[in-house]
This record gives sequence, C-alpha cells and structure tokens, in this order.
Amino acid sequence: MSQNRKFEITDARGGAAFAVRVITRAAAGEVVGIQEDGTLKVRLVASPAGDPAANEELLNLLADKLQVPKSKIEIVAGAGGREKMVSVEGLTTDDVENRIGVASAEE
Repeated sequence: MSQNRKFEITDARGGAAFAVRVITRAAAGEVVGIQEDGTLKVRLVASPAGDPAANEELLNLLADKLQVPKSKIEIVAGAGGREKMVSVEGLTTDDVENRIGVASAEE
C-alpha cells in the first residue's frame, strides 16, 4: 500500500502541508524523521493515535518544533488514525524543512 514518494512538503494556501505518521505509547514525544515513503514519523506518549489527547499532543509537539503558535497548525485529514495530513499556516515549505531538520527515519 505504501507508495514510493520522497518527503514532500507542499505549499498550501497561506502555508505548507505534509503527511505525518503517528506512533503512540512512546517514552517521550519526538519528531523521529522522514520515512522512505516521505511521511514525517512522530512518536507520542498519548494513546491511541486517534484519541483527542494524541492529536493535541501532536499539535503541541509540532508547534514547538516549528516555532509557531499551535493555532497556526491544523490536522486537515486523518484525525482519527495514525496517518494524518497536517497544514501549517504562515510557513513556506523551506521554513518547515529547515525547522524540522530531520534526516530519513531509521526503522
């Protein structure tokens, strides 16, 4: 099912959007890296992945990592599962890539 695609942050109206894969029940919340299919891998302490607490933790983690107010980040698709599409208002694709600053994830 996985497509071969590179990590691709796309320009969206007023910001950028990217795919996120959430891994829950981790020891600590962290941005792990970019998977082979181009999805940003993130570990969260909360569980399960579709739980509102996990989505809140994801938004807080990304806001901190991207240095933007949480109100500028939105889960635009996949809020109930592990695979999500996230948009960030006010950042360019270059901004997101630079602020995330992670290499390909190690499995």
